[in-house]
Amino acid sequence: MKTRMLLNFILIIIIYSVFSFYIAWNEWVWLHTAFGLEDKWIYGLLVGIISYSYIIGHFLKRVPLFKIIGSYWFGLFQYAILFLPLANLVAFILVFAGLPTTSVIIWVGGAVLAAFVLLFSYGTYNAYSPVVRTFSIVIPKRINDRSHLKIAMASDMHFGRLSGLAHVRRLVREVNKLKPDIILLPGDIIDDDPEPFLQKKMGDVLQRLSAPLGVFGVLGNHEYYGGEIPRFLKEMERIGISILLDQVIKVDNLFYLAGRKDKTDINRLSIENLLADMDPTLPLIMMDHQPAEIKLAEKHHVDLLLSGHTHRGQMAPNHLITRRIFELDWGYLQKNQLHTIVSSGFGFWGPPLRIGSRSEIIQIDITFS
Repeated sequence: MKTRMLLNFILIIIIYSVFSFYIAWNEWVWLHTAFGLEDKWIYGLLVGIISYSYIIGHFLKRVPLFKIIGSYWFGLFQYAILFLPLANLVAFILVFAGLPTTSVIIWVGGAVLAAFVLLFSYGTYNAYSPVVRTFSIVIPKRINDRSHLKIAMASDMHFGRLSGLAHVRRLVREVNKLKPDIILLPGDIIDDDPEPFLQKKMGDVLQRLSAPLGVFGVLGNHEYYGGEIPRFLKEMERIGISILLDQVIKVDNLFYLAGRKDKTDINRLSIENLLADMDPTLPLIMMDHQPAEIKLAEKHHVDLLLSGHTHRGQMAPNHLITRRIFELDWGYLQKNQLHTIVSSGFGFWGPPLRIGSRSEIIQIDITFS
C-alpha cells in the first residue's frame, strides 16, 4: 500500500514537472524574443524555485514568502495549462500563414499576458469582495413561542497568510451587520497552520462576532492538515467560539445543533450514533464540513444541513469536477424534510482568486410552522 502511494506521488511529481517545464519554456521563448533575455540557467533555477515554492514553504514555515509565491503559482499553473496550447496553435497558424515568427511570438505572448492580468484582477476582486446570499426555508416544527430564526453562516475562511486581518475584519463587519440570532462556521476557519492566525492576532478581531444565541463552528479538513488542533481549539475557546466535536447541544431549549468532526477523522461518529438520542419533535440543525453524507442526514431526520469545503471549484472550470463529486457542491437542495445549503466559502485555498465563484456569507431565514 505504501509502495503504491509512493509510486503515485512520484508519478504526480513527474507530470507536474513536465507541465511546469512546458509553461517555463513558453515564457522563455517570449522573454527571449521580446526582451532579449539570454541567461537560461538563472531563469530555469528561478522558475524551478517558484514552481516548487509551496512545497518549500511547507518545510520553511518561518519564511512565508515561499508559500505566498506558491499560492499564486497554482493559479498561474492552472490557466497556463488551459491557455498556452491554444496560444501555441494560434501562433503556429499565423506563422504558417506567412507572418514573421518574431512578431507572432511577441504579439501572441503579449495577448496571453494581457488575458492573465485581466483574469487575475477579476479573480482577486471576487476573492476579497464577498456577497451575502439569502435563503428562506420553512421547517414544519413549532418551538415554544418562537416562529423565526436568522442564521449567519460562513465557511472556508482559511485565515492565514493571504486571507489575513483585513479579510477577518470584513467577515466580522458584514456578519454583524446582518444581526443574526446565531452564527455558524462549518469548518476550515484557518488555513492549516494556526501560527499566522495567532501571530497576527486575528482571534481578537474574530472575537467581535456577535449573536444572542452564540457562535459555533466545526473542524474542517484544513484544521486537521495543520496538525495542531489542540492549539486551534484553545484559541477558539479563548475568543468564545464553541467548536463542536461530534457533539449535539440544545440551543436555548429551542432546537438541536449538531457539529460533526470532519470526514478526515476516521474516528468520527456516524450520523446514526451522533443523533441517537434526539427528540424528533424539535428542529435539528447540523454542521458537517464536507457535503458527503446528504442522504444519511435525510435518513436520520436532520432538518437543516450546513456545509462548505467545495469552494464551488474556486477557479473555473474546476466547478465541473466538484459538481460530479458531490450531490450538491454549491447552493440549496431540499430532499423531503432536509434542507441542505453548501457555501462556496468566504476565503480561498491557494491563490487569492475566485473565477466562476465568489466569496460569500450565507443568511438563512427559518420559519417554524
